[in-house]
Amino acid sequence: MKQRDPPKSHYKMDVELDRLSNLPCHIIDQILQHMPIKEAVRTSVLSTKWRYKSSTLGHLVFDHQCVSGRNQTTFVNIVDHVLLLHTGPIHMFKLSNRDFLATSDIDRWILYLSRCSVKEFILEIWKGPRFTIPSRLFSLQEMTHLELFNCLLKPPLTFKGFRSLKSLDIQHVTLAQDVFEKLIVCCPLLERLTLMNFDGFTDLNIDAPNLQFFDVGGSFEDVNFVNTLNLTVVSIALYEHGPNQQRRSPRNSGNLVKFFAQLPHVQRLEIQSHFLKYLAAGVVSGKLPKPCLDLNFLSIRVYFSDWEEVLTAVFLLRSSPSLQELEILVRPDEQPAAGKTNFSVNDNCNRPFAQLRLVKISGISDIEIQVDFIRFLLSNSPMLEKMIVKPASVNWELVKKLLRFKRASANAEMIYLDP
Repeated sequence: MKQRDPPKSHYKMDVELDRLSNLPCHIIDQILQHMPIKEAVRTSVLSTKWRYKSSTLGHLVFDHQCVSGRNQTTFVNIVDHVLLLHTGPIHMFKLSNRDFLATSDIDRWILYLSRCSVKEFILEIWKGPRFTIPSRLFSLQEMTHLELFNCLLKPPLTFKGFRSLKSLDIQHVTLAQDVFEKLIVCCPLLERLTLMNFDGFTDLNIDAPNLQFFDVGGSFEDVNFVNTLNLTVVSIALYEHGPNQQRRSPRNSGNLVKFFAQLPHVQRLEIQSHFLKYLAAGVVSGKLPKPCLDLNFLSIRVYFSDWEEVLTAVFLLRSSPSLQELEILVRPDEQPAAGKTNFSVNDNCNRPFAQLRLVKISGISDIEIQVDFIRFLLSNSPMLEKMIVKPASVNWELVKKLLRFKRASANAEMIYLDP
């Protein structure tokens, strides 16, 4: 009697399972790392080779993909289940679910992680009040990356810093002035620092010898860099107070000189929100005492109705002989600045922007001081290749003016973008 062939569908499924079973272990690990944790656990039914693979995952991410809907209990049970069955090291642990309300379960999970030599820890609490970080977290001395969102940091008195930490990202956090300063100075290997929307302290005192990247946005009174010779990428945004509070004024004089004296090797700088107003306190005339020789990219938000801000921006530009790319973001003007719109070069340098190749200007209007500023850039940039202008509103008269301006560079291209 002739034996019948198995159904093609079953045969195809067996072949696919064989292929999955025969995959090298490192390929299986890579596949699982790119899957949501919930789906990675389900792969245990594929074959005996896959059965326990999910329990050895080095990267654990618990987010909205772990559970559908807003079931808090189910989410907690998933985390508990995965940690209970897990074996081996955990290199990265991330908890970020927008529907999860912080509970004492986090304390228990951190206690578990403290025994696993975790390298990266990310905790994002999207709902409810700021979560108080349990003291056990501050014992994770093998961490190289720490990321916290909507948390309150109050380390134990025995805390002596994270000796291995290289990257710190804290946003919407509360911590005292002394806690912040100790946290920074006691992380000797820190290379990257991101700090956004904070309270509990007002002075940014940064003492970090290995720091290379610094990104901050918030309401603060003063910023000081100590022992930061390796800092090359800086982005600073100073926010205004609320509508019922007076606008904060810088309390130090000579902020522009002080700021750049502390950053001798900065290469990329972004001055956002109202930080230029801070730098404008006690500005010097002409140029900085020491030029910013390494600065090649500058993004700056200017309020052209404030003559001190405009002068500060010009002084900074003239002190940056290596600048290649410039981005100007124009804040809306209420009235013209009180002062003469004179951007003439009055020193021995006939072409102060000798290396400038690309300029981007957004939010420009047909106001004399703004138009003169563009003229100033065009006439002093012999290497300029492209200027991209995006006005605040459609204004063809402005376009005509810009096209008539003389240019130091014969190859300079003027590009107009619709608002």
